[in-house]
Amino acid sequence: MHKNYRNIKIAAATAVLIASCLVMVACTPTVRVEAPKEPITINLNIKLDADVRVKLEEQAKQDVASKPDVF
Repeated sequence: MHKNYRNIKIAAATAVLIASCLVMVACTPTVRVEAPKEPITINLNIKLDADVRVKLEEQAKQDVASKPDVF
């Protein structure tokens, strides 16, 4: 009877371990990857900004060249 009691304890411990593992797996967060509902918009104002900067730099070079005594 001593061996049967030991087997029952091992079986109970195993059942508790399996049950706790199942509970832990059931509580893990779920990560979902879904496509956006609205289309993605990319704003391309970079070229316009670079264009304005180049024009300003050219104008500044002309101003410095025409009036070197100002600076």
